[in-house]
Amino acid sequence: MIIQICVGSSCHLRGSAKIIELLQNAIKDNGLENEITLAGSFCTGQCNRVGVTLTVDDEIVTGVTPEGFNDFFKEKVLSRF
Repeated sequence: MIIQICVGSSCHLRGSAKIIELLQNAIKDNGLENEITLAGSFCTGQCNRVGVTLTVDDEIVTGVTPEGFNDFFKEKVLSRF
């Protein structure tokens, strides 16, 4: 699985660094280091007023926030394993 995190200016201002940190910790905590590749990306054109845009394989997910991270991770990442 490849997860791309937008690090463009809009997502950067909306907390992409924190989302990257949460992803790194969640991947490690679930033993998925060999299953998931994290990559940065620039704007996908899906800017949202709240949160960060990520691409999980080919699915674009918008509005990921630290508060909603656990739900995102369960629904979009863990459910695929």
